[in-house]
Amino acid sequence: MRHTNVGLLYFNKAKAYSGVTLISPLHGNETYLIGMTGEVLHKWIHPYKPGNYAYLLPTGNLLWAGETPNGPSPGGGKGGLLREYDWDGNIIWEYKDDNQHHDFRRLQNGNTIYIGWERMPTEAQKRMLGAEPFSESDGGVTWSDYLREVNQKGETVWEWHAHSDLKIEDYPLHMMSTRKEFLHCNACHELTDGNLMLSFRKNSMIIVIDKKTRKVLKKWQNDDWGQQHDCQRLKNGNVLIFANGIHVPGGVFSSRVIEFDWNTGVEVWSYSGAPPWSMFSPNISGAQRLTNGNTLICEGLNGRFLEVTKTGNIVWEFISPWFINTDKGPNNSVFRVFRYDSSFPQISKRIKNL
Repeated sequence: MRHTNVGLLYFNKAKAYSGVTLISPLHGNETYLIGMTGEVLHKWIHPYKPGNYAYLLPTGNLLWAGETPNGPSPGGGKGGLLREYDWDGNIIWEYKDDNQHHDFRRLQNGNTIYIGWERMPTEAQKRMLGAEPFSESDGGVTWSDYLREVNQKGETVWEWHAHSDLKIEDYPLHMMSTRKEFLHCNACHELTDGNLMLSFRKNSMIIVIDKKTRKVLKKWQNDDWGQQHDCQRLKNGNVLIFANGIHVPGGVFSSRVIEFDWNTGVEVWSYSGAPPWSMFSPNISGAQRLTNGNTLICEGLNGRFLEVTKTGNIVWEFISPWFINTDKGPNNSVFRVFRYDSSFPQISKRIKNL
């Protein structure tokens, strides 16, 4: 979809959180660091398009995933190559697994964890509930998720497998989902205690697993989230998500960013478009709570980013101008974006007069 206007649409300098924003166009092979008015301050060039995004490490290096030509891709979000770059684009670390998809994180211990696809054993597949009958991938295959933690040498030090570490019957899929995948994990977020928060798209569920025992510690589910993305725990203890709003009761085509209470699951804050349908991304997307209390939102499908205050006022709005030609036409979609303070390592040293 072509927007009438692209680039910076609005900027309230007094109320926006000043910094730099990191953008990896979903169908391009570059990652951009832009200023508040949209000027490109720096970029990294990659061998592949992202799988699906990149972010800055505390060192200032860039951790990126790219979509390799091999491996399965049953539901979008394919990656396959993990790379850490320094500011100048030199490769500091690299790891390849063609089954990697969606999310990856540098852990507190210095290792890297990522989500991967694996074929679901037939016995486990038979225990699946919900979804459209006879909707498996070619050959009757259902793909399940695994988590793999690797050290700096590329050695596997920990794994978790959805089909064997979860009781499959407790995770029925939405009736409008296919059986190509079991759960479709699209986010993996490390908590301060080392445990892991996971987002499952196929049943609008978020869980927390104990890293040591692999058992489920907490579980939240809400069909109104509409197959959410980007779960994360905030400094105040609550959980922030991008609720995509697809296949929701009532069939309302709108997305929301929701903050809910960790203990009760009760919604304590949300943002939606005005009118509601003016913000809608049925897939990808995310949000980031900024230091000043504002929230940076990535309406991923439309390549639209907005910063809103606690009261829901837009103080910064930007539409990605990087349209890449695809077999379905020009596309400016973005999986996630991140805002960094100008004093962030590398940035303050490399870019002056921000």
